[in-house]
Parts: sequence; C-alpha cells; structure tokens
Amino acid sequence: MANTSNKTVSIIVVTRGIGGYLNDCLESLKGQTHPYSEIIVIDNSCDSHFNLQMPKAHPDVRFYISPVNLFYCESLNKGINLSKGDFVLCLNDDVILDKKFIEEALSGFLFDSKIGMVSGKVLRRDRKTIDSTGLFLSPWRTAKERGYNRIDKGKFNTKEYIFGVTGAVGFYRRQMLEEIKEGNDYFDSDFCFFYEDLDLAWRAQRSGWRCYYVPSAIAYHVRGGSARSVSGLGKPYARRYINDELQAHLIKNRYLTIIKNESLPGILLHAPFIFVYDLISWSYIFIFRPRQIKTFLLNIKYLKSALKKRQKFS
Repeated sequence: MANTSNKTVSIIVVTRGIGGYLNDCLESLKGQTHPYSEIIVIDNSCDSHFNLQMPKAHPDVRFYISPVNLFYCESLNKGINLSKGDFVLCLNDDVILDKKFIEEALSGFLFDSKIGMVSGKVLRRDRKTIDSTGLFLSPWRTAKERGYNRIDKGKFNTKEYIFGVTGAVGFYRRQMLEEIKEGNDYFDSDFCFFYEDLDLAWRAQRSGWRCYYVPSAIAYHVRGGSARSVSGLGKPYARRYINDELQAHLIKNRYLTIIKNESLPGILLHAPFIFVYDLISWSYIFIFRPRQIKTFLLNIKYLKSALKKRQKFS
C-alpha cells in the first residue's frame, strides 16, 4: 500500500458567517495531529464586520471573500481551484473535527489506490447521535445517510467500503476530482445546494472510483446549521425547515442526479420506488407548498442541462 505521509492536504471551509460556527471549526482544524498544507475559507457572509474580524483572528488561514453569497457547489469549486493539496477536505463551517480526524481518515486512502473518497463517523454536537456513517443511494433514488438520527451504540464501528461521503465532511483524492470533473465543475454548479454530494459520489462510482469508511475518524456536525431555521437544527425531514428557494433545489436536484447517473435498467428496476416517493413528495407540495410547483417549472431548464451533461461526460 502507498504511503500518504508525503502527500499534502488542503482544507476548504464554506461559511455564511451565521451561527458563530466558523471559529470553533477553525480551532478544531488547527489542533489536528496530522499536518495540513493550507486552510481556505470561502466567506459568503457579505458582512464587512465578519470579513475583517475573522481574518484577523486567524492570520494563518487563507480567506476568499466573495462579493456575493455563492451557493455551496460554487463555493467548493472555488476552493478546490484555489487549493493545491493531493487530498482535499471539504467542510461546512458547522463542523468540528476530533484532533485525529485527518490522521485517521487519511489511512482510509491506503487500502486501495482507487479509493477516491473517505468518510469518517459524523456525530451531532451531543456526541452520541449519528449524523452520517456514510452516504448511500436509496431505492427511491434519494441520498441516504447511514445511521442518521440514531444513537451511536457501536453498530457502525467497522471499516468498510461505502457509496459516498456526506457533503458536510467530504474527504477526496484530487486525482479523482480531476478525473470526474465536468468542464469547470468538480461539484455540478447547477445543483447549488443539496444532492451535490450524491451526484459526485455516483459519478465517481461510475468511473471506477470507490469510497471507504473509517469509524475512528470522528467529526461533529450541527445538522442544518447552514441551511435551516433554528427550530429545525438537528431534526429529520429537512423540507419542513428550509425556505422555498432551498426546497426548490431539493426537489430538482434529485431529478438531476437520476438523469445524470442512472442506467436504463436501474430506472426500470427502481421505478416503483421512485413512483411512491414522488407521489408522497408531490402530495406534500400540493397541500403545504403549492408555490413550489411554479418554481419547479422554472427549473425545467436544469433538467435539460443534466441530460446534455450525461451525453457529454459519460
């Protein structure tokens, strides 16, 4: 197995400057037992006070201050383009890492040269509730976080191959990112927010890359800290707690993911599951959020774009 000790790690943190999360995130990075080559913060706060305060508090961190509030995919693409590391760790600012996270997670890349993604065990801030022990593709063709919202009782303490990594704490091999890049996008910028992690993982799997789970790499996450109202933090059923704009992305991005990545046999096999999910999902929209119907129709152009990307990059 190859040695990663001579490989560099870039860390990219995306922040909107809300919730007071960024400082704790950065402090947890500085305490890592394994060295990193750089920390890049993509600052979407559009807050002049925040823009001045945080770089002064963390002079060893490289800040990119965006003049507009970029979506998550655009932010990660910007950060990856600015970075130089052999491995890239992408984080929400509402994440803090155990001091051995990088050291333990890097070991996962050693098992196979085709491992392009590594997930650790991501817990909530209460340090007992599971946020994710790996991203999986459900029969409904939705993103499924394994162990989500369950108390950690040691069930997921085995190293193993999984499908993908959660977007809140994504560790990637740069070689893989470059290989599956779509034009200028590592993460598909049409996704904006939600499902970008599943799309990237699925594209990687289709290209022969694999993902590995290392339970000894521990991270702590405030579920929804960057997207939900305070009342919805850490709670399941995200669509109850996000605004109409994010709701629209949640709906369209599932379809984009399927169009870009699913095979015809896969569509036929999972059609009953997809139909049931859509029936429930659209019933909810018609009853509780009818305005989303118009928003979805305005997003039809993205579905056409997804089909073109599949034809171009497959």
